[in-house]
Amino acid sequence: MPVTFHPDLLRASLPALAARQLPCPQSCAYQRYYGLDLPGESWMGGLAIADFDLVGQVWLPPRPVATLFVMHGFYDHMGLYRHVIEWGLEQGYAVISCDLPGHGLSSGARASIDDFDVYQQVLQALFEQARLLALPHPWHLCGQSTGGAILIDHLLHQGERSPADGEVILLAPLVRPRAWHWSRLSYGVLRHFVDGIERRFTENSNDPAFLPFLEADPLQPRRLPTAWVGALVAWVKRIEAAPTSQRRPLIIQGQADGTVDWPYNLKVLQAKFAEPRILLLPEARHHLANELPDIRWRYFDFIGQHLR
Repeated sequence: MPVTFHPDLLRASLPALAARQLPCPQSCAYQRYYGLDLPGESWMGGLAIADFDLVGQVWLPPRPVATLFVMHGFYDHMGLYRHVIEWGLEQGYAVISCDLPGHGLSSGARASIDDFDVYQQVLQALFEQARLLALPHPWHLCGQSTGGAILIDHLLHQGERSPADGEVILLAPLVRPRAWHWSRLSYGVLRHFVDGIERRFTENSNDPAFLPFLEADPLQPRRLPTAWVGALVAWVKRIEAAPTSQRRPLIIQGQADGTVDWPYNLKVLQAKFAEPRILLLPEARHHLANELPDIRWRYFDFIGQHLR
């Protein structure tokens, strides 16, 4: 499918997300390209945090009964989350999301960040947008990989102060990536000589169409910045030293995941949270939001049982 939208022009043309402006031709072209032109009302808009101009989206079913916040993973953007958004709308939820700094339509050096605290500012900005739009409670949170890491950080450090009064869904959450010790050693050497290395696209879903789509996706970053790895090093230490929480997140984890160190991550999360509810999927890979339909149905059914 040919690309018929220009990311910079689209971002510059958007009003504030809370203005609730109907889609323009550029945003309609974007939604068609990624299959986000879903039934019901939807719009795109901007929100500014720190030094970044972010692009957010809201989808509304006819009579929303709750709200689902969707936080995407590293290298990702909202355009890859159609299945999660569709599921949320089928439950009668308003869905709100945005592209993280350096990702998708948002501004910033591609896939880079100096401090993971910026991601917490993004989440707080989304909460504020939802408040301005009077999106209905309960507010459920859903994060894939790095998006899950953002939610973990929020829960462990905000505790009872969080406005999210619904369930928290962690899809293949990041605490440490696979081969973490080697990655950290490589970062210690490479950061003195280069600002990034070429990204390698890998099979992280059992869906055979997903990898070709990623490789052709015009919004995919093509390099792994050393700054992001440095921010991750500091963040891992912060999470491992964080206080515990009485929240009981829903954790869905594929056992064929080659991206994160999931056995270690589950041990950390079981120690940090009060009896998290865990679903293990033996054949599932890392990108659960874009797994095969059978795998998605199984974990959506698991989540649904806890949202009733």
